Order: sequence, then structure tokens, then C-alpha cells
Amino acid sequence: MANGVLVICEHDAGVFKKTAAELLAKAASLGLGPVTALVVGDADGASLGGFGANKVLSVTGAAFARHDTTALVAAVQAAVAAVSPAYIFAAATPASRDVLPRLAARLGIGMASEVTGLRVDGGTLVGRRPTYAGKATADVRVSSVPAVFTVRPNSFGAPASNGGSAAVESLAVNPGNSLTQVVGHEASTSAIADLTVADRIVSGGRTVRSKEGYDSLVRPLAAAIGATPGASRACVDNGYAPHSHQVGQTGKVVNPSLYVAMGISGQIQHLAGMRTSKIIVAVNTDATAPIFSVATYGVVADMFEFAPLLQKELAAALAQ
Repeated sequence: MANGVLVICEHDAGVFKKTAAELLAKAASLGLGPVTALVVGDADGASLGGFGANKVLSVTGAAFARHDTTALVAAVQAAVAAVSPAYIFAAATPASRDVLPRLAARLGIGMASEVTGLRVDGGTLVGRRPTYAGKATADVRVSSVPAVFTVRPNSFGAPASNGGSAAVESLAVNPGNSLTQVVGHEASTSAIADLTVADRIVSGGRTVRSKEGYDSLVRPLAAAIGATPGASRACVDNGYAPHSHQVGQTGKVVNPSLYVAMGISGQIQHLAGMRTSKIIVAVNTDATAPIFSVATYGVVADMFEFAPLLQKELAAALAQ
């Protein structure tokens, strides 16, 4: 009989992403049965016991050392067969978007993606997800067993470890015959968190006027508060910031605790990528800009004059 939750825990070169702790703690708090962590590749899975994992399944080997879709689907399918979970949790990341729809199709099970809330109602797990570009939310239930839920990073917050440890079991998996070949892996050299998992983001719009304007306004403010720089599509299209910085429907969907929008008008495509942010601070000279309709705090001012003042005050507050 299906019971409990299988949590897919992602890591980079053995260092677990904060989404692993976030999802394990949430799974444990829901009271849905034992929580099993799945770790693909070499990492210290035992440490996940400190976040709520009762058991860890470890899948290792050359085929699982890098992102290989065929091998990863096989690993998750083997884990499902081993523990018969009622639910499968994963972070809404490029890796899970690649793997879990294939798994769902292979097993004939349902999937709710990009949820930002999870609760138990009448013994059934209910996910809350943004819809219509974030203008509304919907409660979703998945009737299949197991049911798959992917969760946007920063939806629940990552707790500190309680120092516990979990038993680790090795799981032998046939990786299958991959249709692709990984010929290399280029790791990011940046110490700044990726936009999709960043807890704080400072974004600039087209009115930064130039790459120099972006670099002198957005980057220092972001650095002062430990944030990741972002940008609107117009800012990116004009060459002021790289595409990797783009937030929005055609860029990256983000869910930080703090989102600072500097000179961004707030077109629907941009709002679709950031309106679930916990706190939104908007700075714009146009008091009628759409961004103010979703802002927690709105400032009608010249961002080039306001940003240095905000940077100074935030840096001083964080230093206390």
C-alpha cells in the first residue's frame, strides 16, 4: 500500500541545494507518513536526516554523475518501486521539468507543477498554484497514486538542520540506454545564487539606459543586500544585461522573499515571473505604472537618485 513522501533532493557537486531542506521539512510537517529522500550522485545523504528525512535512497555510478535524462528517470522510477510513496515532491527546477513529466507519462500518474503551497484537507494533499500569469491561484488535487508535486523554490523557507542523521540505503538502478551523450560540464563560477532559487533579487528595467547604467545601479544595490541581479526583457533586449538575468514569462520565474524592481513598468510578461514574491519594492517615476498594483511598497522617484540612498540604508540595517 502506498504511503509517505519521496522527496527528490538536488545537489551541486555534493552540496545540497536549499530546496532539499525546504521540501523535506515541509513533507515531514504534513504528516503523510515516512519521508524518504532520493539522492542521485555522490553526496552525504545521511545529513538530510537533520531536515526530516527518515531514510535516504542513494543512487550512484558513472551514469548518474551528470544530468542524463534517461538515467534520472530510471533512478526516480526505481525509487518509487522501492518505497511505494503516496506522493513525490521535487523543486520546480530545470532538472525536474526535464525528468518528472517523463516519469508521470511512463507510470500513468498525475502531476501538479509549480505549486507555492501545500496542505492536507480531509486526508488529501492540496497544492496551491498561481495561474493566469499569477493573477489568480487555484487549489489542485492529484487523484493518482503516487501523485507528483513540484514546488517553486522559497515557497516554505529552508530550516536549519537539527543535527539528525538518516540511514542511507544504496539503490541499484539500470540507467538504460541514453539517447544523448554528455560531452562536458561547465559549472558557474559565480558565487551569486541563481535567480530561480534566490531569496533576494534586485532587477532593472529599460530605463537604466545602458549597460553602464545597469552595472552602476543594479549590481551595487544587489551586492549590498546579498541579492541576485535581475532584469526585465526590455533591459535584456537592449543589451544592458545578459539573458541569464531575465525575469518574466520568457525568462525565469522567481519566488524570492524580497524583489526590488528599479525602473520596471510591470508589463504582464514580467509580472508573470515575479508576482508571487513575498515582498515587492517598486521604484518608478510613473505613478501609474502597473508594477505598483502588485508592489508591497511603492516609491515614485528617480531610481538613480533613490538607489544610492536605499543601498546605504539597507547596508546599515543589515550590518546591525
